[in-house]
Amino acid sequence: MRAIRVGAQRGPAPGGAETVQTVESVESVGAETVQTVESVGAVRAWSADPYAEALHTERGPLFLRRPDGWLLPLEVERWCAEADAADLEVLRRCEGAVLDVGCGPGRLLTALAAQGRSALGIDVSEAAVSRAVRRGGQALHRSVFDPLPGTGRWGTALLLDGNIGIGGDPSALLARLARLLAPGRLLLAETAPLPDLDERVTVQVTGARGTPGSPFPWARLGTAALLRYAGEAGWRTEADWTSGGRSFVALRTGPATSRR
Repeated sequence: MRAIRVGAQRGPAPGGAETVQTVESVESVGAETVQTVESVGAVRAWSADPYAEALHTERGPLFLRRPDGWLLPLEVERWCAEADAADLEVLRRCEGAVLDVGCGPGRLLTALAAQGRSALGIDVSEAAVSRAVRRGGQALHRSVFDPLPGTGRWGTALLLDGNIGIGGDPSALLARLARLLAPGRLLLAETAPLPDLDERVTVQVTGARGTPGSPFPWARLGTAALLRYAGEAGWRTEADWTSGGRSFVALRTGPATSRR
């Protein structure tokens, strides 16, 4: 079972500005298994043996494989370790309750808990969610496109470790995150190191034995490309920076819109 405690972070001004509710804390969130709508291929791929095995052993090699055979190495060792200096720099920018989209094995959730922050992780990999919960995080086995607790009230959403690629459609992902966040709240996203990179492809997860999982859509965006999509969707750019050889962007949602 889960309980979301909600508080009014902005009260109505005399004469009528709308009160905006935000998530204050996430309590007793169970790792429910639900039907995801993100992509059947994506769920199968991230739940398949190569990824689950890599999480179990805490090491790769693990790759995303394009149809042309090109391989993108996945940083399993870093994902399974403690949050590093670059991660912590991102987390210092968080506001309010945090939704970690594609939380993986939970290193960011653990770090947020150590900071006393309320946070919930979501991931389509059951193995990743189980590991995150074992590490003391609160996580659900869900896609970002599934019904989620606290919709329209989250203070910060995290999209690190390439998760800007979820669903293979950056515009759709940004639109979904705008509905999940409270108006004027924060998205912290990691981008690819090539600023103008804007790639949408079909990929497969594959391990050392070269046996690929189910194909699914994915995207890779550099900072300049992400800022173009964000600007078109009404997001405001707050900052962009590099740390530890990685690139990041902070974006804010626009005014209140219809949410469901």
